[in-house]
Amino acid sequence: MPSTRRARGSARRIPVAAKTSRKRKYSQAASKDVEGAMRRRKRGTLKSGKGGKGGRVESRKQAIAIGLSEARKKGKKVPRKRRPAR
Repeated sequence: MPSTRRARGSARRIPVAAKTSRKRKYSQAASKDVEGAMRRRKRGTLKSGKGGKGGRVESRKQAIAIGLSEARKKGKKVPRKRRPAR
């Protein structure tokens, strides 16, 4: 019999969906690369641009993008970049 729970303020029972396993989009190794980029951003050593010749990165989103890009270059499991629809 599937597990159920009571709806708040009601006598009827609602079935609870069983947990299903999901496939990872990003590997754990890729998330380590993002963590490293975030740490470098906090220290103020994360640079943007080719070969780190750009300015200092302060944006959280930009730091995540740089970390994912580095993971991609190393061949870790990261989805492809989204291309703009034309």
